Amino acid sequence: MATIFSTATGGPLPSTMSDQQLSIRAIFEHAMKSHPRKQIVSRDGPEILRFTYAEFGKRVAKLANALRTLGVRPGDRVASFAWNGHRHLELYYAVPMIGAVLHTVNIRLFPDQAAFVLDHAGDRVVFYDGSLTKAIKAAAALDPGAGRTFVQMGASSESFEGALDYETLLAPEADTYDWPDVDERSAAILCYTSATTGDPKGVLFSHRSTFIHALASGLADALGITERDRVLPIVPMFHVNAWGTPFMCLMIGADFIMPMERLDPAGVIEMCDSERVTFSAGVPTVWMAVRDMLRAQNRSLPLLKRIVIGGSAMPSSLMDDLNALGIEAIHAWGMTEMSPIGTVSRDISELDGDPDKQRRERYKQGRFSPIVQYRIVDESGNEVAADGVARGELLVRGYAVAKEYYNNPSATETAFEPDGWFHTGDVVTMDEYGYIEIVDRVKDFIKSGGEWISSVEVENILMGHPGLKEACVFGIPHPKWQERPVATVVVREGHEPDEDAIRAWLGDKLAKWQTPDRVIFVDTIPRTGVGKFLKRDLRERYKALFAEKDA
Repeated sequence: MATIFSTATGGPLPSTMSDQQLSIRAIFEHAMKSHPRKQIVSRDGPEILRFTYAEFGKRVAKLANALRTLGVRPGDRVASFAWNGHRHLELYYAVPMIGAVLHTVNIRLFPDQAAFVLDHAGDRVVFYDGSLTKAIKAAAALDPGAGRTFVQMGASSESFEGALDYETLLAPEADTYDWPDVDERSAAILCYTSATTGDPKGVLFSHRSTFIHALASGLADALGITERDRVLPIVPMFHVNAWGTPFMCLMIGADFIMPMERLDPAGVIEMCDSERVTFSAGVPTVWMAVRDMLRAQNRSLPLLKRIVIGGSAMPSSLMDDLNALGIEAIHAWGMTEMSPIGTVSRDISELDGDPDKQRRERYKQGRFSPIVQYRIVDESGNEVAADGVARGELLVRGYAVAKEYYNNPSATETAFEPDGWFHTGDVVTMDEYGYIEIVDRVKDFIKSGGEWISSVEVENILMGHPGLKEACVFGIPHPKWQERPVATVVVREGHEPDEDAIRAWLGDKLAKWQTPDRVIFVDTIPRTGVGKFLKRDLRERYKALFAEKDA
């Protein structure tokens, strides 16, 4: 006789639903069974390689067997030092599905930083692309006694004594694997922040959080990827799992296309064109360069319908220019600590019939994912009004949001509340429709004569100048006003640097006190490994600018 459960006992009524693990294995097995003929496409040197999902799955199984041959066990950390390529994607699935943890190392870190994260993570095996041999050797030389195994993926013009070859490692292994049941709350991926201040901080994503993030980020009012799409992630796979696309696309069944090191505008355009790409994702700088080349060549990419842009604020001029080329530019925001997608800016029905208001909202970072809880608070911790004007720091928590940093109690204490709320460090407004707009980072606000100046706002206005390619605004000490804004800018080809002309152009767009006191012309603006401006370096470089002027 069936047991009848009752709330009369004082407890909740148990459901009749099965309890399955939300795991990367579940994504993988669904992809293999439901979409076996969909494509994985990857550059490999001068070649373009193609695999069906089914062929890819066999290579993942061979890699899993090879990892066990190398002695990798559940809980071990395995590092990748690689571009967006098919071997890197194989690691994305094989490593966590045997219960180990994949640590995706930022290839643009300085050798000492790379050595730091390899040591902090406790990596046992490091897989690296052949084109990155020199960089990984430099990091390894700083910790010669670590006893790590190095495996080279693809060809290299430089040797690395003792390194194993990826394809040789896979060759003798079976193309089937008896995948274990891995607890959904166990660690799957280890990612370190891009470290605009201090040492990189580690975030351990679980199988569960990875699954939930992929599910939520693929919703129609989020990234909206479908099985029909051919997806080219320009955002690196070492940067928060390429915003979750390697898991999202296989969960949905979209074709997944990887560019390796060809991230120059010509390479991106060529890949979009030849591979019939319909969807892409990346930081603004990549798409500014692509836009400039398309316009210079008087051409378009008719099949590329949507681009998600994040990592830093997208200038409104870039969105307008891409839309004019027939490409819908979608603003998104998130952080490593959030897996990373937190908001996406998509149209809502309430604004139908008001195209001007819709356009203004699209410029903002968007509305929150249903898996993210949020608070916007003032300096006293009180929530601010959702009126599009009141500013506050954004705090988040949720199903794919970290609750602490990996093995870093001091950083955890600074950034996280005991009840799990994470201080993002972003100052935002929220309007009545639920769209947030990033006003600035807390540390990047400029305090001048008792007034606060948003560096992001000034940057976005400067980026509308027809002669400027890039602009970065930051505050430096001033003997009278405490701080004053300074802009470093990169001039477009064919335009002459003219500081007075740029400041005059800003005259009817900014109040006098908001206008940078100096516009400094540079060849390049320093950035982090994921493309964010390194304002701390610029503040240090120019910290005496006004003192020297007044001396």
